Amino acid sequence: MEQNLTARYVAGLLPPRPLKSHKGDFGRVLIVAGSRGMTGASVLAASAAMRSGAGLVTLALPNSQQAVVASQLVEVLTYPLPETRQATLHLRAVREIQKLIDSRGCDVLVLGPGLSTHPQTQKAVLKILALIDIPTVLDADALNILATLAPPYRKKLFSKRHSPVIVTPHPGEMSRLLGVSISQVQKDREDRARYLAKELGVVCVLKGYRTVITDGTKTFLNSTGNPGLAKAGTGDVLAGMLGAFWPQVCISRRFDNQSALKASCLAVYVHGLCGDLAAKESTEQGLLARDLSRFLPRALRKLKSRR
Repeated sequence: MEQNLTARYVAGLLPPRPLKSHKGDFGRVLIVAGSRGMTGASVLAASAAMRSGAGLVTLALPNSQQAVVASQLVEVLTYPLPETRQATLHLRAVREIQKLIDSRGCDVLVLGPGLSTHPQTQKAVLKILALIDIPTVLDADALNILATLAPPYRKKLFSKRHSPVIVTPHPGEMSRLLGVSISQVQKDREDRARYLAKELGVVCVLKGYRTVITDGTKTFLNSTGNPGLAKAGTGDVLAGMLGAFWPQVCISRRFDNQSALKASCLAVYVHGLCGDLAAKESTEQGLLARDLSRFLPRALRKLKSRR
């Protein structure tokens, strides 16, 4: 049975920020994203993570792309990673990512926006999933790469993980993950999302009209958003928001599927609310993905008023 997300319910998920606190209390988020021609995805994700209240955001991306991105993100730490000749993530980057997580005490990994599906990048993503066991948000090309694995191998990969995972497919990515047509996904969105969540033991956020959020047992349908969100880059913003909200909703840093479900409900609802506020100013046609982060403070203020 599905439950509609309401402002009152979601407002209760947003924790207060104590006076006696420091940036470590609100999460250290690592975003691994970007490639030549798709650095915008990494910028959108990192900006959204900062605007969503993360204490510290580190963006790790292919070496040659770092300088141009760093100049746009003054609040975000950037880190150069080994790259291929095509300026995509190289397999050698995995060791650097592990060192980065260990040295900075990262709580959450966001993996996928704008990565590409270069063969070396595919190997890197699969090795990250096999070796780096921290709470992880999988988005975009990380999902496309995951879809190249046969279901039994995919299930085995996730069964060995101890940390929870959130996957954020749009209908096209979902069709590749399940091996069915997009029309089949859209015809039965709730059951398809529940199936994937149960199969992999993850929280699934199936994006689209009335985004579905489920851990395979509890299922929520979003009630915010508009057609203006059907535009490139909005999913990258959501990925960043998920990475930021997840540590904030965790009690005593207890990362599990329950906290993943709460963070997903909060991020999806606020993401849609940002879209609604932005559309009032820019129209649905004129709405840009970058507008969503600009409206995050207003959306959060509105949500807090419903407590």
